[in-house]
Amino acid sequence: MSQQLLSRALVSINWLSEALKTRKPGPALCVLDASFYYPPIRDGRKEYEEKHIPGALYFDIDECKDQTSRYEVMIPSESYFAKYVGNLGINNDTHVVIYDADQVGVYYAARAWWMFRVFGHSKVSVLNGGFRNWVMKGLPVTSEVVKPKPESFRAVLNPALVKTFEDIQRNMNTKEFQLVDSRPEGRYKGTEPEPGEVIFPGHIPGSSNLPFTSFLTEEGFEKSPDEMKQLFQEKGIDLKKPLTITCRRGVTACQLALASFILGKEDTAVYDGSWFEWFHRAKPEDRVTLWNDGK
Repeated sequence: MSQQLLSRALVSINWLSEALKTRKPGPALCVLDASFYYPPIRDGRKEYEEKHIPGALYFDIDECKDQTSRYEVMIPSESYFAKYVGNLGINNDTHVVIYDADQVGVYYAARAWWMFRVFGHSKVSVLNGGFRNWVMKGLPVTSEVVKPKPESFRAVLNPALVKTFEDIQRNMNTKEFQLVDSRPEGRYKGTEPEPGEVIFPGHIPGSSNLPFTSFLTEEGFEKSPDEMKQLFQEKGIDLKKPLTITCRRGVTACQLALASFILGKEDTAVYDGSWFEWFHRAKPEDRVTLWNDGK
């Protein structure tokens, strides 16, 4: 894909590089590094402080969440999100471009992209190829951390993009929407452990499996729209019908929400609590797993 502005939701490395030459990061254009803190796998904030795109600010998914929830990264309140992103110098007219430093290319950036959309901000894009490919192109990086001037941001929750535990429970009987799990096949089937081994692997009854990595090339770029469309079709997923994505904690699910958005489906929802919440709250008979948790 050679276009500069690949879609409203996806911008190329060349596009961002040129944009940063003509526009200083600020209220008009804000670049966010959403690399996640997930020990022992990675420390996103430390990586950001060591090396990032010049002018980029750090978006901490583990901080911008509901701090009162027992589940992993549930979305915060409107007021919390508004204050958090406002302190990053973002207002309602800012074009936000998000990336992360994961080797797959796009991992946590899609979650941050989805959160902005959940709170009513449409001027948000993901950097295709991520920081991995920015570095491979030999583009500038820095350890300098800029201090943004706070802006006013108004957040308005779009509940249609977020599904709750109760929504998933009801859907088991009503089949109001298709439910797709974006985790690797082994974790979905229950044959491979969940990271951290805090919960057992498995899936929600009635969900199908389409791993988020299927949408990425080996080089870390998003596949073409035609390839994305084929991936959904091969799994029998109808993009003309209601669709909800789940995963472990509502992060990689956002990659499929991004893919469907690129294909023109802008109403794909994410089950925010995902398998982590479902594992703790659902009845044993409502969990498909090969592991015996004694419940």
